[in-house]
Amino acid sequence: MKALLLAARPKTLPAAIVPVWLGTALAYHLTAEWSVALMLATLGATICIQIATNLFNDAIDAHKGADTEQRLGPKRVTASGLVSAKTVFTWAGIFLGLACLCSIVLIMERGWVIIAIGIPSLYLSYGYTGGPVPLAYRGLGELFVFLFFGLVATLGTYFIQTGEWRAEAALLGAVVGWLSCFLIAINNLRDVDEDTSTGKRTLTVRLGASMYKRIMFMMGAHCTLGILALWYWLELQIGFEIGVIIIAWVLLNAVFLCKAPAQLNKFLAMSGGLLVLFAIAFQTCVLLASGKL
Repeated sequence: MKALLLAARPKTLPAAIVPVWLGTALAYHLTAEWSVALMLATLGATICIQIATNLFNDAIDAHKGADTEQRLGPKRVTASGLVSAKTVFTWAGIFLGLACLCSIVLIMERGWVIIAIGIPSLYLSYGYTGGPVPLAYRGLGELFVFLFFGLVATLGTYFIQTGEWRAEAALLGAVVGWLSCFLIAINNLRDVDEDTSTGKRTLTVRLGASMYKRIMFMMGAHCTLGILALWYWLELQIGFEIGVIIIAWVLLNAVFLCKAPAQLNKFLAMSGGLLVLFAIAFQTCVLLASGKL
């Protein structure tokens, strides 16, 4: 069970939790209402899909030889022989089943739209590294994260809470998507040498580490503009977002200057913390606007 917990990669779960958290917070800010039951069901589904994605990734990367003894990141349980690929696949299927169970509540509340969102999400938890067009092996990992752990998860959560589609939710989802992309970007920078040697054609491998770092700065610029526009649009209290932006750019600069790939592990953890920090800042401003703080 310890090995399976390692394969589930709990440190990556903020990428599944934050979009639901913020989509619900935005719903409360714009409508003064929110449903605890719908939030918990949405959270359960997203977390289960995230865990299933991580488990599939562990088993499939081992099968394709992408995880080697030279790996700089956390140990992968299938490649290291701690757990068999069959067991990891089985547990991935169990978590997809649990995601489907959580989605029943959402389907009953919002109908076919949840099915339209859910089916691609379920497939891509496997298709991220498996299937005929594995996204992570085609340089499409960042696009997947931006869309599904940013726009789809945040905008979908807002729709589940309110039954409406709002441009504000799309902008919030874009910001969450950019912040989530920092996680995969740092991960791919750390593993660029190993991925190159094993034929895993991530965007970092395709562009080279130097060019990819410049792409990260472009991500940071879009994220900064998105945060400023969001605070202005929603008329939130100024100040909190500036702190998040400053920390984000300090982190990006540290990644840009980093020469030793192994040192990127600490920045990977910090990028997950940045995502949570943004959520706290947004939630705080929402509560201030409502007079709850």
